[in-house]
Amino acid sequence: MERQARRLERVAHAQAPTGMPSQAEVEDAVRTMIRWAGDDPARDGLRETPDRVARAFREFFSGYTQDPTEILQKTFEEIEGYDEMIVLRGVRFESHCEHHMAPIVGRAWVAYIPEGRVVGISKLARVVDIYAKRLQIQEKMTAQIANSINDVLKPQGVGVIIKATHHCMTTRGAHKPGTDLVTSRMLGVFRDNALTRQELLGLANSDD
Repeated sequence: MERQARRLERVAHAQAPTGMPSQAEVEDAVRTMIRWAGDDPARDGLRETPDRVARAFREFFSGYTQDPTEILQKTFEEIEGYDEMIVLRGVRFESHCEHHMAPIVGRAWVAYIPEGRVVGISKLARVVDIYAKRLQIQEKMTAQIANSINDVLKPQGVGVIIKATHHCMTTRGAHKPGTDLVTSRMLGVFRDNALTRQELLGLANSDD
């Protein structure tokens, strides 16, 4: 039953959008990489690996097919004048670095101060995921999340803090496990007001 479902999925994705490789081409590329690594893609344990990898990559990089602006469009204006900080803390995400395609695993703190309207909190988490599910560097991802929220909601300010472990440094290269990278993007009152910025930084650090 599972094999049949996978065959149907392969057929459904056989015709890729113009300019994109097909499922079959991706599977052939995986077989080439397996041979390059020194193994035989035809042996029992690896026979279905190309299909599994292709499907996994479709999930890993699904952010390319989603629009964060569309996600943030639905807002609520009945907020009784609420104009204090809104913070979604510790949003876990998985991404892949664009240099080695190695995993980036971390958490994001997303904050904004509304200007007459708010967005559902799940939408903030979805924006994080949309940008995470692309080939990334953490600095760019941090800016993209903050800029999207700022451009669509037009709040008084936006603050985004990301803490993540990069497997391109912990499992290869420098081999420095136990380290993480911290980045932030502050816009509006989070950039201009030191007390507001410190409040957000304190909330992020209290989760460590």
